[in-house]
This record gives sequence, structure tokens and C-alpha cells, in this order.
Amino acid sequence: MRKKHPALVKIGKRIRELRKEKGYSQESFAYEIGLDRTYMGSVERGERNIAALNLIRIAKTLKMELGDLFPSIKSLHVD
Repeated sequence: MRKKHPALVKIGKRIRELRKEKGYSQESFAYEIGLDRTYMGSVERGERNIAALNLIRIAKTLKMELGDLFPSIKSLHVD
């Protein structure tokens, strides 16, 4: 199993929190975005380096700005 990058884990956790706040199940959210539920699950677990276009789809579905999907930059470390 590939090691998850801590920044991707934090972003996935943030997306999960926002999805739940808006009342979406993972399945209904994936359907609304037009992505597979298993893909969204892997994003939320930090297993995928999600593409910019998919981040835009997520933000639009949540009716948020793209930057709202990300945790504080101080909490993200990229090596």
C-alpha cells in the first residue's frame, strides 16, 4: 500500500467535513458531482492527488469558493 501524503489526508478530511455539513451522503455527493463513489472515498481518505477540475466540481456542488476546500496553509506541509 502506498503511503498517504499528509497534505492529501488533510484536504480529504476537509472535503468530507464540508460534504457532511451540506447534508450529502458520500454516494449522493459523488452522483451530484458526476464522479464514482469509490473515487470520492479515496479522495476523502487522502489516497488520491485530486485533479483541479474535480476540485472545481466539488466546490461548485458545495456552493463554495475553491479555497474553502483547503485547510489552513500553515497546517499543510509539502516535501
